[in-house]
Amino acid sequence: MAVLAVCEGCAQKGPQRPSQRMGQSPDPDSAALALLELNQQLAQAADEELYHIVQSLDEPYALYDSNVWMRIVDKGDEDSPTPRSGEYREVHMRVYNLDGKLLEDTDGTYRILRHELPPGVDVNLLDLHRGAKARMYAPWYAAYGLQGTAHIPPYENVIIDIELK
Repeated sequence: MAVLAVCEGCAQKGPQRPSQRMGQSPDPDSAALALLELNQQLAQAADEELYHIVQSLDEPYALYDSNVWMRIVDKGDEDSPTPRSGEYREVHMRVYNLDGKLLEDTDGTYRILRHELPPGVDVNLLDLHRGAKARMYAPWYAAYGLQGTAHIPPYENVIIDIELK
């Protein structure tokens, strides 16, 4: 008859969980909170900057729910339906920095509301008819965000000229 003995000191322990006091949540990540606060401040500064720019222009702009200021330059074919979520539409888009330097000029076919375009642009396309042209002033967080692209720097407020084909 074989006897199996287990030594408690020899048993390997599993990974230790972060300590928590009963009933209390863990300490918040102070670096993440600081970054969140900084991004909120940068977003507020972007909103204020674009507000002052748009107010100084001769053309009327409307602030949309996407936090993008937009002016419809050409209404296009008002008899055509506006895009619906998931539909493919041809879009010509020019992106400028606030000094007017062209950063990107693209033509493409995109699915509406499928995260293929900047969020502020994507949702505003729902208000445009085929052939419509619009100019948008977009804060960084509604445009290319904190990542940017190969041609557009992170945290860049932009002017976007768009045509829905």
